[in-house]
Amino acid sequence: MPASSGRTTIAVAICTYKRNEPLAVLLESLIACAERVQERSAVGVVIDDDTRDELARPVADAFAGRFEVGLRYRVSGKQNISMARNLAIETAMDLADWTAMTDDDCETPDHWLEALLETQARTGADAVTGRMVRRVPDGSSRWITEEPFLELGVEQFADGTEMPSAATFNTMISSDWLKANPEIRFAPAYGVVGGEDMVFFRAAKAAGLSIRFSEQGFVYENESAERATLGYQLYVYFWHGNSASLSCIESGMSRPRMFVHGAASLVRASGRPFGRMLRGEKPQLRFGLAQVLHAVGKLLGTFGVRIEHR
Repeated sequence: MPASSGRTTIAVAICTYKRNEPLAVLLESLIACAERVQERSAVGVVIDDDTRDELARPVADAFAGRFEVGLRYRVSGKQNISMARNLAIETAMDLADWTAMTDDDCETPDHWLEALLETQARTGADAVTGRMVRRVPDGSSRWITEEPFLELGVEQFADGTEMPSAATFNTMISSDWLKANPEIRFAPAYGVVGGEDMVFFRAAKAAGLSIRFSEQGFVYENESAERATLGYQLYVYFWHGNSASLSCIESGMSRPRMFVHGAASLVRASGRPFGRMLRGEKPQLRFGLAQVLHAVGKLLGTFGVRIEHR
């Protein structure tokens, strides 16, 4: 749908699975984003429901008519995030000039789209990405914020930095580029174990996609109380290491090189608590264990072991 007065259009693609309340929070935050950029861009939303029973339809119906470019509700229902992401972006790229992606447990500050647009306009990039700031509920155990558990996969770069990859929780990509490169899609083989975004964006980069970093274009991830536990955090570090290993190998890294990298990570993780104590710091044993599991996940990935995401 073309925007009036020469404005660009943006369709925000969201995949969801049994998270109606967080999804509603996200959609409310996107309304504020749309209002902030309304003079330069018109915004729409695509919701892809990965349940078979259309559980997110009541949320979609509640927000129908609240976005200028409209709200499209699609159902993949395969419990495969890659297939859901493909349906979402293919719907979004036919709806707007730009396809923005974020996750159903995220919440966007009102300047999110404005920041992505400004970085794109300044750099001329095909895609713009940003970081994610993780938040846990009030009353969560102190260790989860006192130790760097919430910094997994979070990196900050100068605005406009050329990036080797991006992430589905926070990226805006040219719909024309997606249409011109139909072979670059999310791999269903990674739709259960995760890492599909790393494989996708590395393949896109190799195909010529220009990706720039937006310093102010960040999103929040609102962790649930169930995820703010030691058991879950240890598992997610284990899974993340495994997923990173598998996606690196898929993108061309040799297994021997990945094994050496994983082994070096394990040595560093094992020595981290002792190094901290020698410097007079708290050993952070919980986080040290998380890093050990992250390294073990990498090593298992070199042997083709796949850990499912949860």
